[in-house]
Amino acid sequence: MLPGNGHLAFLAALVPAVVLRALAMLGYRPTLWFWADSFSYLDAAAHPVPGTFRPLGYSLFLAALRPGHSLALVTAVQHLLGLGLAVAVYAVLRRRGLPGWGATAVTVPLLYDEFLILLEHMIMADALFTVLVAAGVLMLSRQDVTPPAAGVGGALLGLAAITRTVGVAVLMLAAAHLLLRRTGWRALAGLVLAGALPLVAYATWMYGTSGTFGLTRADGLFLWSRTMTFADCSAIRPEPRLAPLCPATAVAGRPSPAHWLWGRWSPLARVPRDKNALAGRFARAAILAQPGDYLAAVGGDLRWLLRWERTTARSSRTTKTNPYWFPFERRPLKRSARAAAEAYEGGPAATRPVEPYAGWLRAYQRFGYLPYPLLVALLGGALVVASVRRRPEALLPGLAATALILAPPFLVGFDVRYVVPAIPLTCLSAGLAMAGPTRQRTSPKNARTSDSSGCSNAAKCPPLSSSFR
Repeated sequence: MLPGNGHLAFLAALVPAVVLRALAMLGYRPTLWFWADSFSYLDAAAHPVPGTFRPLGYSLFLAALRPGHSLALVTAVQHLLGLGLAVAVYAVLRRRGLPGWGATAVTVPLLYDEFLILLEHMIMADALFTVLVAAGVLMLSRQDVTPPAAGVGGALLGLAAITRTVGVAVLMLAAAHLLLRRTGWRALAGLVLAGALPLVAYATWMYGTSGTFGLTRADGLFLWSRTMTFADCSAIRPEPRLAPLCPATAVAGRPSPAHWLWGRWSPLARVPRDKNALAGRFARAAILAQPGDYLAAVGGDLRWLLRWERTTARSSRTTKTNPYWFPFERRPLKRSARAAAEAYEGGPAATRPVEPYAGWLRAYQRFGYLPYPLLVALLGGALVVASVRRRPEALLPGLAATALILAPPFLVGFDVRYVVPAIPLTCLSAGLAMAGPTRQRTSPKNARTSDSSGCSNAAKCPPLSSSFR
């Protein structure tokens, strides 16, 4: 629907967005890496067996592209998916009556946010998850959700959930949303069945390989790491089997939750068996014994949303090593990671900055993003306007964005990239909240009824524009 009059504003905005992604492709070859996570995804793509810490959705995506022997192909596909999502959001908003400039303004963060571009250029699940969850919610953000649309939306959210487990929360939220909107049992059944199919299939696969029916075997470990920032065993009084999981460091000197999972000094090393189950029991005991400290820890994490900057880097020295900045220089791969990367690439795979393209992108990243305080304000405003104007279709993306922002601090801890999937959903919610109701198509039967009632006379009919107020 894009070619033609009325879309010039969006086309003018789309071209620079394509250029920015071209700069990423030219300036950082073949891709960007994120610590050990990227290489774990590649290992799982070569040997797809459900693992402990993360589901295999993204690794299966990598496996599908593996015959190309090109990491650049992966990043190119991810960039195209990101641009396609922006086009889809724009198209839906135009169909809902927003003018071209208004729909374009709403989609600007999807086109230009440097963090979205960075994650699209990285071997990480975030870009794929963002597209899947936003596309699924987009299918369900209609005034009249048909059973086929609900089925497609549910399937996309199910695939998102086996890419990152937080997608389960969005799927449950979508089901509750359709139930409250009374869209009919066919639409609700279509959503639930299509969404559950990927989850059940994956959990069955997991059960066949490990004996655990689930998406991961680390939910207890992640929640335990969350409690390590405040847990006090003198207040918890854990049972003897859980005592080895007590932290020995004073609260003031404890690192962030993620360090407790991967550090060699972690108390997890003292637990030989059933680590996930025992860690989960300890975490629940800690939360019940210290609910105030738990909420305070979550609130402390959420304060990061008030920072204008996207990262914690404050000096040029730390910026050069921050994984959330386009790097300044070549970063050699560690020996333990090189094999998986080079096997997939079919050759050298270390990130190679190429000037001047890399420098242009580094200059852009210093200002080309939506600060999180503005994101939170936009999200809150969208939810308020959607409620006041009675736009239930705008509430689902807004509530899904809220769930994606709030869930990580409660379950594992805050990371700036965990907020990124909320950006497209927030923009969609804001656009739908401002849009008018869709014009209802009149069937021939209804048209005859209207004619017989006298509405064929223009003087007696309400103005057409009243349908778009």
